[in-house]
Amino acid sequence: MSTGSGSNGPRAPVEDHPPASVGQGAAAGSAGVGVAALPMGSGASAGTAPGMALADWCPRWSERLGDAYLAGTSCMFLLHGNVRDLVPLSPPDAAEAAWGGVSDFLCREIFGRWDVVLAYDVGKGLRPLAGTDANRHRDMVAWLTDRLGNAANWPRDPDQAIGVIDQLLERNLIDPPEKRKRIAIVLDYAQYLAPAGEAGASVKGGAGRLVRLLSWATNPLLRRVNVSIVLLADALSEVNARLVTCPAVTAIDLPLPDASERERFALATAKTAGMPEAQMDAVKRMAALSGGLSLESLRAVVTLSAREGSPPDGPEFAAKKKDLIERSCQGLVEFIQPRLTLDTVAGHQEAKNRLESDARAIKRGQFESAPMGYLICGPVGTGKSFIAECYAGSVGIPCAVLKNFRSKYVGETEGNLEHALDVLRSLGPVVVIIDEADAALGNRQSDGDSGTSARVFSMIARQMGDTRYRGKIVWMLLTSRPDLLPIDLKRQGRAEVHIPLFYPHDQAEMEAMFTAMARKSHVRLATGLPGPIDLDLGLSGADIESVVLAARRKGLDRAADAGLPTPEEVAPEDLNSALDDFMPSAQGLEKEMQEIAAVLECTEKRFLPDRWKEHVSQPGGRARLQERLAAIKGVIGS
Repeated sequence: MSTGSGSNGPRAPVEDHPPASVGQGAAAGSAGVGVAALPMGSGASAGTAPGMALADWCPRWSERLGDAYLAGTSCMFLLHGNVRDLVPLSPPDAAEAAWGGVSDFLCREIFGRWDVVLAYDVGKGLRPLAGTDANRHRDMVAWLTDRLGNAANWPRDPDQAIGVIDQLLERNLIDPPEKRKRIAIVLDYAQYLAPAGEAGASVKGGAGRLVRLLSWATNPLLRRVNVSIVLLADALSEVNARLVTCPAVTAIDLPLPDASERERFALATAKTAGMPEAQMDAVKRMAALSGGLSLESLRAVVTLSAREGSPPDGPEFAAKKKDLIERSCQGLVEFIQPRLTLDTVAGHQEAKNRLESDARAIKRGQFESAPMGYLICGPVGTGKSFIAECYAGSVGIPCAVLKNFRSKYVGETEGNLEHALDVLRSLGPVVVIIDEADAALGNRQSDGDSGTSARVFSMIARQMGDTRYRGKIVWMLLTSRPDLLPIDLKRQGRAEVHIPLFYPHDQAEMEAMFTAMARKSHVRLATGLPGPIDLDLGLSGADIESVVLAARRKGLDRAADAGLPTPEEVAPEDLNSALDDFMPSAQGLEKEMQEIAAVLECTEKRFLPDRWKEHVSQPGGRARLQERLAAIKGVIGS
């Protein structure tokens, strides 16, 4: 298997597109110049522009590029997203499968018959792209040398390079038709040529480059002759907004590879790495489970498995996948492989029943009946994070925690979030947990941050409401202050099911909570414990865990002081002593406010304890709760 340019030469061309008139203002004799069609593939797609078809093995984004070009709507394309990954350069049935970079694919497949493909980035400068065709490369160099001089003198400075490209395009326009060349320009790392924010519009930040790019995109003459400009950028948010929103620029997202692409690449890589034929079924299983990985990352996993002789889909694979995805997300997403299920959750019986029902639907593939997301709310210490992770464990899917993606640099926050969302879309099904959601997700207000909070809010809200991912991306917003969350995120179609969690409200639930916390802390309670507990203490799960650990310490200290053997379980006198010593938090008003806010957010009455159920069932019950919530906010200044 080749992972470079491959051994295949340029593909056979199709006939030129029907001539298009250049229009008024063109050089004499320029009317009637034919627009060269992109290379013909073996499988035409429905809706493809006349005179052009791409093979079915070509990436789907390339068809969109070809359609837009041949329709005459655009000559400038902004490719963003997974632009640093490998793409196929040969059909699946080729004798030797080949993969290469996006630039390789553009010069070999999209612009395989064009006279000049000129690439530029701030690191390598200007250079022709011709794939493995030496003759074509020689012709390009000769033509460029005639106009730019010796290649050693070609400019590397971005302003000078863009100026030189502009001169080439202008001269090509005024050349006689028989001398006019079909020119494709590939500008890599476009975010450094036209950066986002005010810097991109300043003179020092490259206003001249931005203006030239916009003039190319909107030049009707360039759109009517054989000129195409392709910009590659890692994240759309890193590119100047004036360029992104220009109607004459076609932005195309390059997604992470799907299951069929991953399988084809993994099998070819495994064969090249010398993996035994008996392992190929395991390679297929691994490829199916590798959603969220790029082909480059997948190659690392397969090659490492072949070198170590370990099963490709073995237990080591999950750890490798987790590490690679977290590194590709630059630490913005943390993946947790849940070890527990909802069976381990103490109390909250009705909430568990609803979550277990939805988990069964997702496991059966009945995504249409699964909610888009959940809002888990309630006072601090009620186990919101724990129940969210246990839900993921019950479904049997990965659990992703969206970490702090905000940055002090202009455009970087949106870029971070854009990349994290791309990974989540390719993973599915996945549970996405956002803790302290009221603070993490922002709102429609700019808050003096140049609109970053508003844009982050818009990106999250748009993804949460995308019904194509129902049951595939399950959002779980966790907060003790649901009243601070914008209503846009809490509406039906986004975080649809609002589940309030409360402190233990009866003796049975209190006993279950003590048992669960003792098990979690590896502490054994004596028979009959904990016994009756004063519910007015308002103990949370975290409080109960603290009491259990304190009781254990008391028993150890008592035994050590008396010279007795280490006790194997907590004695009643130690637990009672720990309860007597424990002082609950004095933040009573804050806890009441959080509890009332959770009651008001509840979407199903069955989630509520009996006392709250009776309260909201009374005429005007919810209104009185809202008044009480407003009064508490006024007192504590929240």
